[in-house]
Amino acid sequence: MTRRQFLLEESRLPRAWYNINADMPVPPQPVLHPKTLEPVTPDFLSVLFPMALIMQEVSTERYIEIPEPVREIYRLWRPTPLIRATRLEKALDTPAHIYFKYEGVSPVGSHKPNTAVAQAFYNKEAGTRAMCTETGAGQWGSAMAMACNFFGLDLEIFMVKVSYHQKPYRRVIMDNFGATVYASPTDRTHAGRAVLAENPESPGSLGIAISEAVETAAVSGGAKKYALGSVLGHVLMHQTVIGLEALEQMEMAGEYPDIVIGCAGGGSSFAGLAYPFVRENLTNGKKTKIIAVEPASCPSMTRGKYTFDYGDTAASAPVMKMYTLGHTFIPPSIHAGGLRYHGMSASVSALVDHGDVEARAVPQLATFAAAVEFSKAEGILPAPESAHAVRVAIDEALECKKSGQKKVIVFNLSGHGHFDMMAYDAYHRGQLQDHDYPQAQVDEAMTHLPKVSL
Repeated sequence: MTRRQFLLEESRLPRAWYNINADMPVPPQPVLHPKTLEPVTPDFLSVLFPMALIMQEVSTERYIEIPEPVREIYRLWRPTPLIRATRLEKALDTPAHIYFKYEGVSPVGSHKPNTAVAQAFYNKEAGTRAMCTETGAGQWGSAMAMACNFFGLDLEIFMVKVSYHQKPYRRVIMDNFGATVYASPTDRTHAGRAVLAENPESPGSLGIAISEAVETAAVSGGAKKYALGSVLGHVLMHQTVIGLEALEQMEMAGEYPDIVIGCAGGGSSFAGLAYPFVRENLTNGKKTKIIAVEPASCPSMTRGKYTFDYGDTAASAPVMKMYTLGHTFIPPSIHAGGLRYHGMSASVSALVDHGDVEARAVPQLATFAAAVEFSKAEGILPAPESAHAVRVAIDEALECKKSGQKKVIVFNLSGHGHFDMMAYDAYHRGQLQDHDYPQAQVDEAMTHLPKVSL
C-alpha cells in the first residue's frame, strides 16, 4: 500500500525560522523613505513596527530562533501534514508523484497564522496595545484577529471592499475574535477619502487597504502598530516553518522534489514552502525547479517591471525594488482576493530576476477547473489562491504523462476554500470569466513610479 500521509511529531516542530538573506545570490537593494527616496532609518520604520521585527528584516543570520510562546501556539496545528495525492495521480494517469503541504489545518484555515502569531508576540513584548492591518480575501485578517486575541491586543482591519462582500464569513471570524473590520476604501482615512472622491464605487485593492492601515498607525502617535501579511522579509521568514517541515517529511517519504510550486500574491505562502528548497539549490547543489504562480489578471512578475515602487496606493509606505504593475494598479475583482497586490516581495522578485525562481501566470477559469479536479480526487476544496498552485502542479504532472518521465512535485496547499463558496458557486454557474490585464494600463501605471536615482 502506498503511504499517503507523512506526519511529524510535535517535538519536531522547527525551533528556528530560515532567513533567505543569508544565502541570497544577489546583494540586497535598499528600502527607501516614501518622501525623500533615501534609505529608511530604523526610526522611520519604528513608527510602524517593533524593533525586533525591524532587526529581523535586515538580519543576515541564517536561522532566527522561534520564541517559545510562538511555538506553544504553533502546536495548536503544527506540524502540518505532507500528503501524497495518490488519487489525483491516478485521475491524471501520470507517472509523477504529487505531494502537497496542507496549511488548511490551521484554526483559521490557511498559512497566515505562521506570521500573525509571531507579529502579535513581538508587538506584545514591545508594549504595543493596539494594532491595525489590511486584508484581501480575509485569510490574513482572520489570522491576525486570532493572534491578537491570544495576546490581548486590540485590532482594526481594513478589508478590501469587494472581498468584504464576497467573503462575509471570514469577516465573521474576525468579529468573533474581537477585531473591528472596515470595508476599504473607507471615509475614516485621508487615503480612503481620496479614493472615494475619485471613484465612490471603488471595489478597493490591497494597495488602498495598506494605505489606510499604514496611515492609521502613522497618525496614532505611537498608540497603534501596523502588521503586514506578506511582502516583507520578516513575514516571509516566519512562513518558512512550512518548508522546513516539508524537507523532513520528504525524507520520510524517501524522495526529493524535482519541482516545488506555490501561489504568489505578495510572496508569503510561496516563500514559506519554497525558500528552504531554494536554500538547498543555492548552497547544496540541488536542482529543484521552483515555480511561483500568479493570476493572469494581476501579473506583477510576468508582465510587470522590476523596479523601485511604493508599497501602497497612497505612496505612504516604504519604496522597495520589486516586480510591480505600478502602485496605482486597481485589480479586477477576481475571487483570489489574496493575490490582488500590485507588487511582489523584494526577495522573491530578486530571485525571479536572477533566474532562481520561475514565474508563471494562470487564468481564473483554468485555476478553478484545477481546484474542482483536485477536490474530486482528494476531497479538499482549495482556497482560490491556493488553486493557482494546484493548476500548475496538474500541468506539470500532465507534462510527465506526455513524456513518460516520473518527477516528484510538491506544492503548497496554503488554505482551504470553505469560506469561498460564492466563488465556487459563481464558477459552477458560469458567472466567472478570465481577465487579461490590459498592457495599456500597465504602461500607464509605469508613468507614476517614483523617480529613484540609485
